[in-house]
Formats: sequence, C-alpha cells, structure tokens
Amino acid sequence: MDRAMRAVALALVLMTVMGLGEAQTICNMPVAGLYACRPAVTPPNPTPPNAQCCMALSQADLHCFCSYRNSGALPSLGVDPNLAMQLPKKCNLPNSPNC
Repeated sequence: MDRAMRAVALALVLMTVMGLGEAQTICNMPVAGLYACRPAVTPPNPTPPNAQCCMALSQADLHCFCSYRNSGALPSLGVDPNLAMQLPKKCNLPNSPNC
C-alpha cells in the first residue's frame, strides 16, 4: 500500500479514536455507516448487510467507492473488495455502479 493510502487509513483510525469519526464521511457515507457494513464485507464469514448499513449506503456516492476497489486500502483494513462491491445489490439499491 502506498504512503498516501496508509496516511488516509491512519487518519480515519485516529479520528474515530478521538471521537471525531461521527462527523466525518467517506464518499458521502458516515463513518458509522461504514462500521455498520463491516460485518458484511469481512471474511471469512460475512453476514448479510443490516438495515443501518443499507440506509447509509443508499446515501453514499457509490461511484466514489469504485476508486477504492483496487487501492489496497480495503484489504489492509480487513475488508474484502469483492464483498464490498456486492453490497449495493444485496441492499437492493438501484443504479449500482459496475466497477
């Protein structure tokens, strides 16, 4: 993972630990929504996305998330990019990106 992506991941962790994570968003999705989706995108036994995850995802910029697919940032956070790309369909969201 390149230095810029490591810096972003570290900043997200620090903001969350310091209590600033609630006000932050990634691709228009609040950090709380990302945490709600984490069990659905973490191997080896992902769970179906819950209502909080799907609600947060419905407000997100899904095309923005496409830029993270091959970045290496997701696997470094324990997220399977393939599972993450399946979330919009599993949440029955219209206009899911094809990335």
